[in-house]
Amino acid sequence: MADTKRIVALPVIYFFAQVIVVMVWFGAMICIWSIGDIVVKSGTVNSQAGYQLKTVNFTKISEGDMYIIAMVMFFGLLWILAFLNAQQSFIVMVSGASYYFTSNAEADGHADVSSGVKMAWVNHVGSIAFGSFIIALVEFIRIVVATITEQATKASGNNPAVKCISCCANCIMACIEKIVDYINKAAYAYMAVSGDNFCTSAWNGFMLNMKHALEFAWAKILAELFIFTGKISLVAINCGFLYLTMKYFTNDLTGPDAVSSIYGPMFMTALLTYVAASVFLGLFSNTILSLMTCLTIDIDLNGEPKYGPKTFHDSLDCFKEKPKNAIADGGWEKTNNGNDQEDKANNEMA
Repeated sequence: MADTKRIVALPVIYFFAQVIVVMVWFGAMICIWSIGDIVVKSGTVNSQAGYQLKTVNFTKISEGDMYIIAMVMFFGLLWILAFLNAQQSFIVMVSGASYYFTSNAEADGHADVSSGVKMAWVNHVGSIAFGSFIIALVEFIRIVVATITEQATKASGNNPAVKCISCCANCIMACIEKIVDYINKAAYAYMAVSGDNFCTSAWNGFMLNMKHALEFAWAKILAELFIFTGKISLVAINCGFLYLTMKYFTNDLTGPDAVSSIYGPMFMTALLTYVAASVFLGLFSNTILSLMTCLTIDIDLNGEPKYGPKTFHDSLDCFKEKPKNAIADGGWEKTNNGNDQEDKANNEMA
């Protein structure tokens, strides 16, 4: 990322693309909902207060059809957002894979972002669309299940048995979503290296993760730990700067026009900082998964890492040259006896 600074613009571009999609979707939903006639809702006219409530009378289309259209539109929104998110992840993974396999023990390679964009929008756009469709479908089913369980809980008067069943159903759907999302990312990471289609990459990526489960799990835990630490640190730093600025520079806390509460600005600052940090730090998670996939493929093909950055091979060399201890050689007694025999042989030769 230090040598390929243009990759930092990738999450910004896709973030604003998702914002534009959501805005267009809201406009389209308003247009669809306006198919019916807007009429005054009976019994809601208040002449003294001067207001009245209105509703939509579906005369041109039935209300059931309108809800079906709304659900289809909502599923389309989930699909498009998942597609854009998958595009961003895949481009980062291709960049990481190109960096790994153009590097060796002598010199570092380069991350080819342009090739990632080409592969994402030309070579593998169908595979990415299919993977994002699966994610959108699971998310849609989870939202439907959550809505049904919530309505069932309210209808039962918060019955404990119904609440328990609802909690189990939501937990199962959340687990399925996590599993599908992880398999999808593993498929994209393997696809970035092999160029296979989605189904083949999903199977091979899953088997690669199972073969090197401990390495992938440890890398994922470390990545999530550092990313979470980075988010919390950035939020704390920004909120601290906001407090110092409002207290000592702008006098918004002590001046004549002091704000009544600092919690509102502090909350907005923390929220915006967390969103921005999530957008940018998401690059590290995708890069780590891509590099771990490249490393395991490299080990399986060559027996030991052949590619990878120079610092990585330097670390391996230091590990290989580390002196062995007595425990690794079979215990202190075995090592000591070996030294005694060698000394005895040297004395006899002398």
